[in-house]
Amino acid sequence: MTKTTRKPFSVPQRLLIGAILAVPPLATCWYLLKSGVYGLTLFLLLPIIAGAIASWIMEAKTARECMWAGGLGAVISTLLLLATGMEGLICIFMSWPLAIPLGMFGGMGMFWHQRYSAPKSARFMMMILPLGTMGFDTTAEPPIYEVKTSIEIAATPDQVWKHVVSFSDIAEPTEWFFNTGLAYPKRTRIVGSGPGALRYCDLSTGPVVETVEVWDEPRLLRFQVTKSPPPMRELGLYGDIYPKHLEGYFQSKQGQFKLTPLSGGRTLVEGTSWYQHGLWPAQYWRLWSDEIVHRIHVRVLTHVKALAEAGR
Repeated sequence: MTKTTRKPFSVPQRLLIGAILAVPPLATCWYLLKSGVYGLTLFLLLPIIAGAIASWIMEAKTARECMWAGGLGAVISTLLLLATGMEGLICIFMSWPLAIPLGMFGGMGMFWHQRYSAPKSARFMMMILPLGTMGFDTTAEPPIYEVKTSIEIAATPDQVWKHVVSFSDIAEPTEWFFNTGLAYPKRTRIVGSGPGALRYCDLSTGPVVETVEVWDEPRLLRFQVTKSPPPMRELGLYGDIYPKHLEGYFQSKQGQFKLTPLSGGRTLVEGTSWYQHGLWPAQYWRLWSDEIVHRIHVRVLTHVKALAEAGR
């Protein structure tokens, strides 16, 4: 009996089939972004699928070609989100260190499938994997993270205290990252004194409202955050956009300033923030958020240092 071989797909056929295969992942992506489910399905599973589809469309033969095709597929899929106004420039850039390697992994998965023919059990697992990631995404509780930054100031704790309680306008930032739309502190003011006093920290995106919990002058000021503005202004290709993650996904919970006297009339000022974010995988996005919070601390503490050392 003569064995027949299937005729390979032409380039137009591959493009058409690939476009059809891409519809369900893109529709899922659109639904997750509109619903505000920024989890493993969006950031892990979909880049892998995009990489696999791109590798198949491009007829990548070697493992290296499959990896490059998969990485390119992940980039193209994220750029589609940018082009359709579903996400902004900064978030797309921040997603690439995660999405591109996952797309390359998806390309390698297609290489293994074509070369070794995945068993039916593996194909079944791939089909039910979205159920598992979606189940995690809709039930996972965001952890609380802590960021601590310190600075030495050539002034006594008594001289420094009033500047951590409230401080005057900070000069506009020159750092490039604060010019990308990330929120940055501009000034603070206090209404009242002691526990229960209200402290307002004006960010570039709006005011943060804080309630003082500990007023141990001149050693410790601790406050609970009761209201936060968006953590950034998101810029798309067609101007400002307002995706779901700008509201309720990055939440500042608590903050404090701790003043420790040092020899020679100096003071160690330690600023600490506790926050949550609702993005997964949490440890990846924490790399970005920790650094952003640290930069905010540096901006505030440097200003407090200048004010205290100038004796204002």
